[in-house]
Amino acid sequence: MPDTAIGIVGGGQLGRMLAMAAARLGYRVIVLDPDAGCPAAQVANAQIVAAYDDVAALRDLAARTSVVTYEFENVPVEQIRAAVTAVPLYPPAEALEVAQDRVVEKAFLNGIGVATAEWRAIDSVAELGHALVELDGDCILKTRRFGYDGKGQASIRKGGPHADVFESLGGVPAILEKKVPFAYECSIIAARGIDGSVVAYDPAENVHRLGILHTSTVPGRVSPQVGEAARAVAASILAKLGYVGVIGVEFFVQGDDTILVNEIAPRVHNSGHWTEAACVVSQFEQHVRAIAGLKLGSAARHSDCVMENLIGDDVKRVDAILAEPATLLHLYGKPEARPGRKMGHLTRLTD
Repeated sequence: MPDTAIGIVGGGQLGRMLAMAAARLGYRVIVLDPDAGCPAAQVANAQIVAAYDDVAALRDLAARTSVVTYEFENVPVEQIRAAVTAVPLYPPAEALEVAQDRVVEKAFLNGIGVATAEWRAIDSVAELGHALVELDGDCILKTRRFGYDGKGQASIRKGGPHADVFESLGGVPAILEKKVPFAYECSIIAARGIDGSVVAYDPAENVHRLGILHTSTVPGRVSPQVGEAARAVAASILAKLGYVGVIGVEFFVQGDDTILVNEIAPRVHNSGHWTEAACVVSQFEQHVRAIAGLKLGSAARHSDCVMENLIGDDVKRVDAILAEPATLLHLYGKPEARPGRKMGHLTRLTD
């Protein structure tokens, strides 16, 4: 019920926007984050300043709230599973386990009949060499864990050197993926309620720069056929995981409109920020509704739009952005602009 508290593990910009959505529905929010000045702390009702693997702090968060969620997928699974037992954890810990390890993720997806790029698990330079021969093409090597926004990955050309690439990523367990000659990338944001109901937003066409999402355009080039297939894949993933909450699923779309899943994110997603401006119920409110056991809202879009991330010094364009008509600006309250740091986003609406 409203006037109860929701716990959020992680105090970044996603936690901030979740807290704002929760407040609109009458919920209090307590954030757990090691940074006392994190973006979410500026809008939450309270903060527990602690490390993400601090079991005592996680237990305190659970004791003070009615449900616990998280804003990023690298939450320590063992600790959060041990600490959050008296109240629900949504999405479930199983979703974290799948999304945290790229090999586990790919095996899960293939196991439920979802197509991905060809891949191999890599634990040594020798295995990398054999896998490159098997995949027979340009590839990308990624660390199995903790990679995001283009970090923890490197390209390998067919027939090119590879030993130094493995070492450059720290020599840690990795996954080798064959590069896909895709036409474009897209993603879909979907939600599943406690009652098993599912809603999905329209898919967005995504453009990345230096491994970081630059724009999400809706509808973009996404055909009805691709949209239908993407929704079906998302619904299958949600059902198999017994999921509650919002999920982001990223796809490669090939020239013949067939789709391959690139990765899944068990949380609200950067490529869904457009819903804040172009839908009555944003992905953030949808997530709060789902984990609180409320009826899911409509995912209908009232406008076409383009969402653009503001990275680093892009934030200096604020005055010009504010002068634009039909443009929503959202800044994250971060004090210092740095290269590659997401400082905010804007969404331009069209009829």
